[in-house]
Amino acid sequence: MLVLGVTLVIFLVVAGLLLYALIRFRSRPEDSDREPAQIYGSNQIEVSWTVIPILIVVTLFLATTRVILGTQAIPKPDSAINITVIGHQFWWEYRYPQLGVVTANELHIPISDSAHPTPTYLTMSSADVSHSFWVPRLAGKTDVIPNKINTMWIDPTQPGLYLGQCAQYCGTQHAKMLLRVYAQTPADFAAWVDQQRQPAVQDFEGNAIAAEGEAVFMRNACINCHAVSGTVATGRFGPDLTHLASRDTIASGAIQNNAGNLRKWIDDPNSMKPGALMPAMHLNDHDLDVITAYLTQLR
Repeated sequence: MLVLGVTLVIFLVVAGLLLYALIRFRSRPEDSDREPAQIYGSNQIEVSWTVIPILIVVTLFLATTRVILGTQAIPKPDSAINITVIGHQFWWEYRYPQLGVVTANELHIPISDSAHPTPTYLTMSSADVSHSFWVPRLAGKTDVIPNKINTMWIDPTQPGLYLGQCAQYCGTQHAKMLLRVYAQTPADFAAWVDQQRQPAVQDFEGNAIAAEGEAVFMRNACINCHAVSGTVATGRFGPDLTHLASRDTIASGAIQNNAGNLRKWIDDPNSMKPGALMPAMHLNDHDLDVITAYLTQLR
């Protein structure tokens, strides 16, 4: 409110002076044959428009510093949720070390209130180039930089979906490196955590296509980049797929997660997200069908 008040006063003064000059010194027919009076400087005006902006900047600097220091001095409560955020080209990895959960692209956090504060503390770094974590309705942006740890905390009080964006150009698909933060009630968050802790589906009784898809998945290069808990797939270069089917989107929030889109993505990611680092798998139609059936069971 202080910044808004100061800038509003500046706007009114500048706009008022401009309006006065436009009306008072507008062109008149009798002025066409002579030049206006030539005025060369004014010490008083020059001192004023130097000193006043300096005072304004110092005031805003001190006010901003007070808010920043006050925010940083807030102690971290024991009830805080700790999440490790890792930026990749072009997706987000989320690890919950306290809870034993690893997921990708869709961040789930609990809401809190003053009586039971449950803020979420994010410890962020990058696996490749510079990224920036920015969810405007939750907090300001924080850069995600290789070989450096940055931290921030968010504390939503209303459940809902909060959308964000990587705010630092990180390559060809920077614009589609989206953020989706699901703020949930404590009960819903606990249910989500319990689901994410479960191993991948192992029993495909009655679904022979999904069972065949698991076999095809495990004998292809998929397992070099992706992990599926409880299986031989332990890759870490790409997103963890253990509960892929429970996510609303794929491709870092850019594409709705359904069987048709998932099949197209497996076949050739660059046809849907040019510049994606996942290569085209060049699978035949049968293998595409069974792998898609397998992945859609991973809830």
